[in-house]
Amino acid sequence: MPGRAQKTNTHIDRVKCVVNTCQYYENGDYCSAESIEIQPRNAKNTEDTDCATFAPKMNM
Repeated sequence: MPGRAQKTNTHIDRVKCVVNTCQYYENGDYCSAESIEIQPRNAKNTEDTDCATFAPKMNM
């Protein structure tokens, strides 16, 4: 399944990601997507939010 963003050789500074099943996950809890999209608009709390950039790793 292709992701919403290109994977880069560097990680996004100041973004911590612990989802090790995502294709953008890098050791050290980094995200290597060129950009991220968090949804939905008008969320009221953390449980309402979602990383729309997530794409499962292909080799799992």
